[in-house]
Amino acid sequence: MPPASTVFMFSGQGSQYFQMGRRLYQDDDVFRRWMIHLDDFAREWCGESVIDVIHSRGKADAFDRTAHSHPAIFMVEYALARCLIERGVRPDLCLGASLGSFAAAAVAGHVSVEDAMQAVVAQAEAFEGHCERGAMIAILADPALYAQPFLSEHSELAAVNFAGHFAVAAPQAALAPIEEELRARAIGFQRLAVSYAFHSRWIEPAQAPFAAATAALPLGRGALPVVCCEQAAVLDELPRDFFWRVVRRPIRFGEAIARLERGGPHRYLDLGPSGTLATFAKYLLPEGSRSTAQALMTPYGQDERLMAAVLAPAQPA
Repeated sequence: MPPASTVFMFSGQGSQYFQMGRRLYQDDDVFRRWMIHLDDFAREWCGESVIDVIHSRGKADAFDRTAHSHPAIFMVEYALARCLIERGVRPDLCLGASLGSFAAAAVAGHVSVEDAMQAVVAQAEAFEGHCERGAMIAILADPALYAQPFLSEHSELAAVNFAGHFAVAAPQAALAPIEEELRARAIGFQRLAVSYAFHSRWIEPAQAPFAAATAALPLGRGALPVVCCEQAAVLDELPRDFFWRVVRRPIRFGEAIARLERGGPHRYLDLGPSGTLATFAKYLLPEGSRSTAQALMTPYGQDERLMAAVLAPAQPA
């Protein structure tokens, strides 16, 4: 049987939390070096240190300011990728979900890490400068529930992750009535730590300013394919509007994993801060699949152990 292909997976908004990666930053030279390198650009473009922001408050505090969380997620994900690559764990494919597509494209070589970082900052500025406040709600139910008027008339379908998990996006005024109805139906849900209704029409005012800010962004043919969760497809080249489409259109994570599984076994490594994509992937793997899914980071303080477990197969005997 062919060996499993390695897929680096990068998650998006809502996966962040204060203190994420703190132990790795303290103890891992590679992670710290890349975080500092990217933070230098953050200081230049944002006027403040993103590292200082990440480490400024406790995990229980709401980390939902897009100007901070957008670059913070990108920096942590890219630094994690470099930790693996520089120690011999290299991807065959890079999968991006929403904002995670910036890190996926940079690691796969379609855009430089510096240009990707600048685009991340520009997108955050476009959202904060032009969009009304909103949020996303993760719902633990069959996505068919979205057809119910209390959802379809007041929100947009933002993501379908697996058969029992989807997300909707809505403006601020619609959130409480939706959540009230979910409670009345005894349906589990969680409001995500985001400030805008990503993957919906309510962020469209940011499209033009973001396009103007990134008009000269160089996109080349990468060294690796990118698995696009917006298209549920494997891309060798990225369309010009790739970085807008991945945050505007719904996330089709379940379809993307099904597409990969048809090609054989994969080793899915989740480089997002919360490890949620690894959890989703485990629900999606068909019975008898030889694929595996592992997280590199979680909010529960196990980052070094998780890193060691992923690196173990790459270490010389």
